[in-house]
Amino acid sequence: MSDLARFLPLSHRSPDGAAAAPADRRVQISTVIALAAAVLEAASDDARRAFIDDARLSRDGDGTASLAELAGTVVRGRRRSARDLTAVARAYLRLPGPRPPLPFDVAGAVALAASTTAPFARRAAIAGHTVRATDAGWTFGRGPEVSASADDIVAFLTGVSDVPPRRSPVS
Repeated sequence: MSDLARFLPLSHRSPDGAAAAPADRRVQISTVIALAAAVLEAASDDARRAFIDDARLSRDGDGTASLAELAGTVVRGRRRSARDLTAVARAYLRLPGPRPPLPFDVAGAVALAASTTAPFARRAAIAGHTVRATDAGWTFGRGPEVSASADDIVAFLTGVSDVPPRRSPVS
């Protein structure tokens, strides 16, 4: 069974076959928090607090720490799961205004995890399809291809958006 992971998409194996990233998502979560800090730089303390609550990070800070400090606390803290990463990515995608896209490895990990835990209607929308991120190098699933940007796929699967990935029109 241990060999199975190397055949899965996004299995965190580097091209040379060495294991790259463990199941611990602290660094990825910290990266998303840093992105949110940049987006919320001029925002009110209430907006930052709302992000922290939405991302389920309330227990990690004392309420007075900046998002940059919180990112450091997460990296040094306890192990984090794909579920934790999904919550932070969902909160990031809910931020108002323009924001940089999620890093592609983060979007891919969240999309893959959310494809198995999303509500039935969202899982059904992608079932029997290969889901491809048009702006990233990842796909998962089997069947006819549906595609969207990495952020749009994550937004759909996490409930931020109701627009599913679509089939590409045949030319």
